[in-house]
Order: sequence, then C-alpha cells, then structure tokens
Amino acid sequence: MTDALTTLLDFIRYAASRFDAAGLTFGHSHDNALDEATHLVLASLHLPPDLPPTYAQAHLTQAERLHLLALIERRISERIPVAYLVGEAWFAGLKFKSDARALVPRSPIAELIENGFVPWLDGREVTRALDLCAGSGCIGIAMAAHNPDWQVDLVDISDAALALARENIVFQHVEDRVHALKSDLFAALAGQRYDLIVSNPPYVTEAEYAAMPGEYAHEPRLGLTAGKDGLDMALRILSDAPAHLNPDGLLIVEVGESERALGQLLPKLPLVWLDFKVGPMGVFAIERTTLLEHAAVIRSAAAARR
Repeated sequence: MTDALTTLLDFIRYAASRFDAAGLTFGHSHDNALDEATHLVLASLHLPPDLPPTYAQAHLTQAERLHLLALIERRISERIPVAYLVGEAWFAGLKFKSDARALVPRSPIAELIENGFVPWLDGREVTRALDLCAGSGCIGIAMAAHNPDWQVDLVDISDAALALARENIVFQHVEDRVHALKSDLFAALAGQRYDLIVSNPPYVTEAEYAAMPGEYAHEPRLGLTAGKDGLDMALRILSDAPAHLNPDGLLIVEVGESERALGQLLPKLPLVWLDFKVGPMGVFAIERTTLLEHAAVIRSAAAARR
C-alpha cells in the first residue's frame, strides 16, 4: 500500500493520517497531527520548515521513502517525540538540537522573547540575563540571539542537559555571550546578579506525571516533576531570586498548571500572570522589590519543601 506514496505531500498526508488514527499525543512543539507530520518529513529530509509549496510534489528516492516509513512507525509504536526522532526542534524562530538529554524545547516564553518582553522590559536596561533550569538552553540562547547586547548564563543541575546546551550554544554561534554552568538553582551563583531571570523549571505534580502519555516517558523525569503540587522548584526560585537580581531586576517563571496551587499557597503575593496569543499559560512576572516585600512568607513556604 505504501508503494503509492511518492511525493513530500504524500508522506505528510500519510503520516498525519497514521498519527491521528493511532491516537498519539501532541504536546512537544506541535498540537496537531498535520504539523507534527510536516516536521517529521521535512526535518528528516534536511529541508527547512518554510519550504515553498511548489516542492510539495517533489518525489522521494527509495532510500528516503524507507527512512521516512521507519520513522513514522517508530513515532507510533514507541511514542517517541518527533523532535527526538529527527534530532531538532524550533523555538523562538531558531533551530535547536534536541535529544533525550533534555526536554523538547517548548514554552510560551518563546513568544515573550520574540516580542522583546514588551511591555515588561520597557525602559529597563538589560545587560545580563539568566536562564535557570535551562535544559537544552533554548530560552537563554534565544534571548541572546534576539538581544545581541545581552550576556546570558544558562544554569542546570544535569550534566547531560548542560552538554546539549553547550552544543546548542555553538550551533547558534553565541559562544562569546552565552555560558552554561552547573548549579542546583542558585547554589553555585554566589555573587552573581542579573537584570532578568527567566525560568521554566520542573512543575509537573507526581499525580500528573503518573497519568502522562507515553511520549513524556522519553524525556528526563528530572526536568518535569516537582513534588505533590508541582511547586518545589518554583518556591525555591521565588525565595532565592532577590539575592541574584539587580535592584530593578525582574523574574519571569513558568509554572503551567501549578498556577492555581501557587495562588492558593501564597494568596497575597502579587504575581502578574501573563497573557499570550492563546490565552493564559501559567507564566508569571514579579519585580525584585515585590519579592523583598513578601520575603518572609515566601521563605516560610520554601523552607517547608527543603
């Protein structure tokens, strides 16, 4: 039956149909079978995602056809994210290397980066920024790529993730402005201060992790889970961030579905929850001055998790 598949469009349509029929989960860069199929086909053939439509009828060689069919079957039978199958993912308009050493690049923070963090950085000078819990390094590297005057540090506790982040630093040619450091959050950053700290830390609850589709089992659990309510890491970040922010510094953190739990735990903390094109996504911003004003209650909540 697959002998009838000859063109790029044939394989994209075939893969999308197979993915939908198999009931796959789409949560790694794409939210639907067609986009995921397009990513798989184009990336595996080393073609750009913005390939002109005129190439849709281009014929594949026999070797290319067999390679694609094998990848399609692996996506279905093993539930491996497409980014891992093809070794790449796109984030904030940039291509990153992606494999099982770190989570697949994905975060609504990409929208903030592409929009220049407007209005949150309006009138605020940024020279140093920190990507905390950096994983593949996509957030910090994208911040540097979109802001040529920024110096950016990437921090993670995983040696494997840091190795991938360093490969992405070289891949994006930002070695002169981006540095990857091993640290358990701020532990190895004594004396370091930043104008902007951005973090997409682990925030999946233990119960949520147990119920996650098979695709997520291929990602490092260390990058996903954060205790019973998903706040173990976020609370430590809120507690320790003031010591590493400049006087007018800003902290931006993604906590996803744990937004409600954070609001219930610290109801008087005036977090600013950001809106995106698709609506709220569990990302907050908070000034250093505000963190200091509420330091006691934050420290108390964080201390209970340590």
